Amino acid sequence: MLYNLIKKNRSYRRFNQKIIIPTDTLKKLVNYARLSPSSVNIQPLKYILSSSTAKNDLIFPTLSWAGYLKDWKEPIQGERPSAYIIILGDTTIKKNFSIDPGICAQSIMLGATEEGLGGCMIGNFRKNLLRNNLSVPTRYEIILVLALGEPIENIVLDEIEENESIKYWRENNGTHHVPKRKLNDIIV
Repeated sequence: MLYNLIKKNRSYRRFNQKIIIPTDTLKKLVNYARLSPSSVNIQPLKYILSSSTAKNDLIFPTLSWAGYLKDWKEPIQGERPSAYIIILGDTTIKKNFSIDPGICAQSIMLGATEEGLGGCMIGNFRKNLLRNNLSVPTRYEIILVLALGEPIENIVLDEIEENESIKYWRENNGTHHVPKRKLNDIIV
C-alpha cells in the first residue's frame, strides 16, 4: 500500500555498510525516475551511480549530514551508505530543472524503500569538491545526492501541535524522531 511505503520512506542516516547494493538495483531505481513525469517532458536529468567502495569514498567526504543534530557529525565507518545516486541537470538540455529533481528523487527513494533499502536526500554538500572528486563535466549541474543502504536505525514520526518545533532529534538509544504537522493544520 502506498501509504505504508511513504511512511516507511524516511531520511535514514545510518546503514549496514556491509550490505552491497548491486549496480543493477541502482539502474532499476533510476529507471523509476526515468519513467516519472518531467516538466514539459524535457527530461533534462542525468545520474551518476556508485556502489564501489573506492567511488563511495570520493563522495562521502563531500556530504553534510543532519544539520539539526549538533552533537552528531556523520555516519561512522561501518554505518555509511553503501551506494549513491547523484542527480545531475544537463544544462545543454535546459538551464532550469523545475520540479523534476524532486519528482525523480522521490520516485527513486520510494523504489528503494520497496526494495527494503533506505536513504537520505542530501542537498547540502560541497559541490566543487564532489565535481572534482568525480570529474563531473561542467555541463552538468550537481543537484542532489541520494545516499542509499540498508537502514540500521529506528525512525519514529511524531505528530506535533502547530506551535511545536519541526526539528528532528534523537533519543540516547539512537531512536530518531521526526516531527510532523497534523493534517488539519496544513489544509487551508
